[in-house]
Amino acid sequence: MACGFFTATRYSAHMRIAAIIVAAGRGERAGGDSPKQVQLLAGKPVYQWSIDAFLAHDRVEQIILVVPAGEAEIYRSRVDDAIKVVPGGSTRTISVKAGLQASDLSAQDLVLIHDAARPGLNQDTISRLIDAMRTADAAAPALPVPDALKRKGPDSLTTVIREALFRVQTPQIFKHADICEALSQSDDLVDDLAAIEALNGNVTLVEGSELLAKITYPDDLKRLETLLMPATPAPRFGTGYDVHAFEPGSEVILCGVRIPHDQKLSGHSDADVAWHALTDAILGAAALGDIGDHFPPSDAKWKGVASEVFLKHAVEQAAAAGWTLSSCDLTVICEAPKVKPHRETMRAETARITGLPLDAISVKATTTEGLGFTGRREGIAAQASAVLSPSPNRK
Repeated sequence: MACGFFTATRYSAHMRIAAIIVAAGRGERAGGDSPKQVQLLAGKPVYQWSIDAFLAHDRVEQIILVVPAGEAEIYRSRVDDAIKVVPGGSTRTISVKAGLQASDLSAQDLVLIHDAARPGLNQDTISRLIDAMRTADAAAPALPVPDALKRKGPDSLTTVIREALFRVQTPQIFKHADICEALSQSDDLVDDLAAIEALNGNVTLVEGSELLAKITYPDDLKRLETLLMPATPAPRFGTGYDVHAFEPGSEVILCGVRIPHDQKLSGHSDADVAWHALTDAILGAAALGDIGDHFPPSDAKWKGVASEVFLKHAVEQAAAAGWTLSSCDLTVICEAPKVKPHRETMRAETARITGLPLDAISVKATTTEGLGFTGRREGIAAQASAVLSPSPNRK
């Protein structure tokens, strides 16, 4: 595509924006049995990090992934159907040209060109680059050079003034027609920005990020994984135990299920001993006290209240503190009534209240072989454990 340098039209909201991700290199210096762009970083291929970043940005309409020649079909089977996959060439510049040719942009639309080996792309960087095109012909993220620099000669070292030096990163952004014509001058440039610089275009630099560091050597993958996946709190584990005595009645309530029996459990609420134990386990795992702190027996308003109120409260309080209930295990200890016939209904009710999937809830029952107060059929005991995981939005 031919164009004049440089088109006067600046960025406006009606311009379309595409992203080209260059992943056609072999990356041999990074080590490993496969190219660096397909190696796993925190559980997903390196190239997928950049795809996800562009997909999440509301201004990027098209994503083109440039891959090694002969491997396009392999990549197509691995990425979302919305991603256009095209084969690259023997140099980075040739691969970029292939991506540009595959786009359907008009001359004045914008294109972001990004190295797949820089997986730490975020939304703020993309937005800064787009905004920069209001006054520039091209833009790139960059960081100042913090270290002292030396130029080594045959017999001596010379200090290099670093104040005006920058580490330039990707993505770099251009008007589609401008970068097409600029790249037509060469097939092997150090970066795409160099093509615009060579024709005296107005290039600006925006704030870069250490997260945009390039994977080049074997240790880089591990270092970036540490930067991109900061340590998260370990899961929490809590336990609860409760006891209720029998009194005259016709049913007991366990995990919200009414079970016919010749006695009922005595308590200030509905005396659901199983859910009381689970409530304590959740509150304990979140370090939020116990059921008595939140629902004092001395408070008349809790008299006869269904224990699902307590259980819901515990789950909600844990969530407010940044914890999500992941699983729970309850054991009911009694000689009678028989729990097993009602176990699946008890699990289902617990799932309904807690929001857990059924396979994350265990309900068991045991006896004490006639020993102790449960063995003498004086009441029922229950113990519970709960696992809390850090919520995705936990601060």
